[in-house]
Amino acid sequence: MTHSVPQCDPKANYLAHKEAIDAAVRAVLESGWYILGKEVTAFEAEFAAYVGVTHGVGVGSGTDALLLALRACAIGPGDGVITVSHTAVATVAAIEMAGATPILVDIDDERFTLDPALLEEAIRSWRGRGVDVKAVIPVHLYGHPAPMARIVEIARRHNLWVIEDCAQAHGAWIDGRRAGAWGDLAAFSFYPTKNLGALGDGGILVTGDDGLAARARQIRQYGWQQRYISEVPGINTRLDEVQAAILRVKLAALDAENERRRRIAARYDQELTVALLRLPTVHGNVTHVYHQYVVRSPERDSLAAHLRSQGIGTLVHYPQPVHCQPAYRDRIAVHGDLPHSEAAAAQVLSLPIFPEMTDADVDAVVSAVHAWVAQPADAAEQAA
Repeated sequence: MTHSVPQCDPKANYLAHKEAIDAAVRAVLESGWYILGKEVTAFEAEFAAYVGVTHGVGVGSGTDALLLALRACAIGPGDGVITVSHTAVATVAAIEMAGATPILVDIDDERFTLDPALLEEAIRSWRGRGVDVKAVIPVHLYGHPAPMARIVEIARRHNLWVIEDCAQAHGAWIDGRRAGAWGDLAAFSFYPTKNLGALGDGGILVTGDDGLAARARQIRQYGWQQRYISEVPGINTRLDEVQAAILRVKLAALDAENERRRRIAARYDQELTVALLRLPTVHGNVTHVYHQYVVRSPERDSLAAHLRSQGIGTLVHYPQPVHCQPAYRDRIAVHGDLPHSEAAAAQVLSLPIFPEMTDADVDAVVSAVHAWVAQPADAAEQAA
């Protein structure tokens, strides 16, 4: 009998906190106040303090958090925003929702994050073509932070807003500061599979700038300063009270759960140093939070099929760079060729990693990978 291990398991995380979550939800239900109440206010303050900034603005999703950040910076039609192509499509979708023009650059081949050298090139090149480049969105992909010191330095020299996409980096550190505390604003997702996941959808924008926070709060709810009077065009995107209450419970456990992810990753690092696999590496003075443990292999599809046959779940994050997807192909602005993004999409595979994984679960994944590595030799011996 195989030892089945899912790639992720948000239900297990709920069960780990069931008593506290159920009590928190019950309190909200009995309060009679379900939108933008005391739970949202408390969570916004607690999460902003956790990141190390002064303001949090809870919204309906991570995508909305990015959109709200762009709107707060008055970025819209005619403005260029530089980001990467190897990311969840939400990063690019939010830029287009704001009416701005995404400009995609390649990633660093080791970190899977924006290459700062290409950022500088892209700013000069696209401004030279008449595009008013206004912002950069570095994505902290898989839980490994982007090199923010270099990105911020380049952005400041060229007068760009910096909006961090932290959807996969809850709790990560960069040179002693949290991911999300480096840019002008940062956007987090609380999709259920995230390191800090709601039991539904949700997101937050964080910032240390009083003015940006005020504009974001106003835009978040129809542009109101007083109820029913829209001072500016706004939208409707609100983190609800139930999700905020759940997230307050889970936030208290986030650091411990991230540490468990690192311990699992350390086991993989030690035991999966095998042929045909390239393991993730950590670069710079950062703390990786392993939202995903992503290996690379030219035989990725064979590995995924073998693991599936052994009851081991995997996912590909992501199978096509944004610029290769049908909705964007041949119409989106791309800065040069993106060979690292395209190579990554052809090779990456996310192995199981979540805080509730047992040591036996990790053993099962390791054993299954080793069995896959041994298959070619076995087949050769049988053929001989």
